[in-house]
Amino acid sequence: MSPTLLISKEIPSLQYNPSIDRFDASWAAPLSTLLGLGRAAGADFIEFFLEKVNYISCLAEDDIITSISPRLSTGAGIRLFKGKGDCYVSTNDITFNGLKKALEKGLSILGLQLPTPNAFTPEINLEILRDYGTYRQKESWLSSCSSMQEMGDVLLSANAEIKKIATHVQSRRAAYFRDWQEVLVAASDGTFARDIRLTQSVGYNLLCADGANRSSIGKRDGNTSNPGFLREWDYRGVAEEVSESAGRMLYADYVESGNYPIIMANQFGGVIFHEACGHLLETTQIEQKTTPFLDMKGQKIAHENLTAWDEGLSDKAFGTIDMDDEGMPTQRTLLIENGILKNFIADRTGYIRTGNPRTGSGRRQNYNYPAASRMRNTYIAPGDYSIEDLFNSIDKGIYCKKMGGGSVGATGEFNFAVEEAYLIENGKLGKPLKGATLIGSAKEIMNKISMCSQDLGLAAGFCGSVSGSVYVTVGQPHLKVDSITVGGR
Repeated sequence: MSPTLLISKEIPSLQYNPSIDRFDASWAAPLSTLLGLGRAAGADFIEFFLEKVNYISCLAEDDIITSISPRLSTGAGIRLFKGKGDCYVSTNDITFNGLKKALEKGLSILGLQLPTPNAFTPEINLEILRDYGTYRQKESWLSSCSSMQEMGDVLLSANAEIKKIATHVQSRRAAYFRDWQEVLVAASDGTFARDIRLTQSVGYNLLCADGANRSSIGKRDGNTSNPGFLREWDYRGVAEEVSESAGRMLYADYVESGNYPIIMANQFGGVIFHEACGHLLETTQIEQKTTPFLDMKGQKIAHENLTAWDEGLSDKAFGTIDMDDEGMPTQRTLLIENGILKNFIADRTGYIRTGNPRTGSGRRQNYNYPAASRMRNTYIAPGDYSIEDLFNSIDKGIYCKKMGGGSVGATGEFNFAVEEAYLIENGKLGKPLKGATLIGSAKEIMNKISMCSQDLGLAAGFCGSVSGSVYVTVGQPHLKVDSITVGGR
């Protein structure tokens, strides 16, 4: 599209009729005009993020459906930069005039004014629309997902299955959600890109009780890009796994507090790396100078046997995206290689303020938030050891099979509950243990992860930060931590 020159006083009379059913190339004309108006007003950079959402969740408690929650939304966010300063304005009015009002508000926050009525305002020359929704054949995803009736039927069948298997059941919960999102990004650097995302998750939570004994075990699976995900969910297999774990933990002994070598299971065990280290590698932390790794790029921050990645490419993983929320194609980012810090996780703001190159990691919960540097699929890479090697290296320690919730301080101090744990004695798996909490700091634990097995596993997760809650993958193989403080009784 060739840029044209408009006189500012002509802009209020312009009439645009972009498609209201989908974000397509018809949006190029109004957005390029608005972007040019913002640049003419003195903004260094302007970005429009348009979004439509079709969301529904369903909850089954015991043998009834207790909640069905649909949500539809449409809106836009406009981000403007002047030097290293920026502002963000959001609106649910995506007409030309509605977007223009939001743009004017953002300009005024930065102390900028619209051009004089007789000033020339160049339109921004946008690229030809990069339409991931069309050429990756995503248009039929929403209509191919499970109906509301099917959601309820599957969840009730799942709860009935776990009732048959588990003992001493106090409550059974099965929950599912489907989040469909269409986005369009247009920016003054010429970015013009569209995507459709489909994220789904389903899981169990089982609470068992026998007298004073209690156990609670959950398992959640997540998926992107598969409309048939719920139909294909192996709830029978998951019911057996959850029931077996809950039964073992019901009568488990409490762990004795102390320092132990531990083995952390693959898949969701990676939540500790995500929370205690991954966030410290985001440029939002570098901007605030709250990360202990601030000036350590190219230096050793972890054991030489540890390599870690963040990427958006793994097939159907929970954090997989074709482009980020700034329109940048996704990519693979090497974070740590053999213990050496290689890269940070950066969005556009991080690049402007810290100089670290963008990594396709600008993400946000929805149009109400500006994008920020966020993880996607983040995991410790597989190593050269077998699981047997890890166990054989420990005389007395703890096997952390399922991780629970936890908290992390701004500079990486953490504590995480362990839902399911077992004693390790002389390299063998022993009795079940409950009440374990892992306590430490990122800088400490990263240098004590000395052995990684070959069985990389990924798990779905949810990550909250400055740009809201986003879908992420955590992961790792089985790994050994040489020593860590374990809280208990």
